[in-house]
Amino acid sequence: MKIAIGSDHAGFDYKQRLIAHLHAQGHEVVDHGTHSAESTDYPLWIIPTAEAVARGEAERGIVLGGSGNGEAMSANKVKGIRCALCWSDETAEAGRQHNNANVLSIGQRMVSFEIALRLVDVFLSTPFEGGRHVGRIEKLARYENGLPLE
Repeated sequence: MKIAIGSDHAGFDYKQRLIAHLHAQGHEVVDHGTHSAESTDYPLWIIPTAEAVARGEAERGIVLGGSGNGEAMSANKVKGIRCALCWSDETAEAGRQHNNANVLSIGQRMVSFEIALRLVDVFLSTPFEGGRHVGRIEKLARYENGLPLE
């Protein structure tokens, strides 16, 4: 799978370590930065990561920061992105199964690296359930496109 990844300074350490993990699993990874632990503004790195997913240049995205909140908010500003902020196996699984999330947000200051690894693995291996969830995803897309919800 081709995966876009980006972080601010507060997620830089996990980003670097996750890239190695993803490569070891055979994934292709495109790193959208940041490229150091020097303080920076997360939208500079997260929005290009999300845009790569929205354009179809990557199948999924992973964004990281201190809490993951600003990163999820930034990614979700990009049309076509459904970014899930996750902190447990259950939230990562539900984000994929129920919301067809295409970007995962992780807070480096909120979870251990072991949990972050599991979040990534669950996020990448869990399929969208479809069914009753399809109409909900379609409503989000309608809203994004300026159309009425129904």
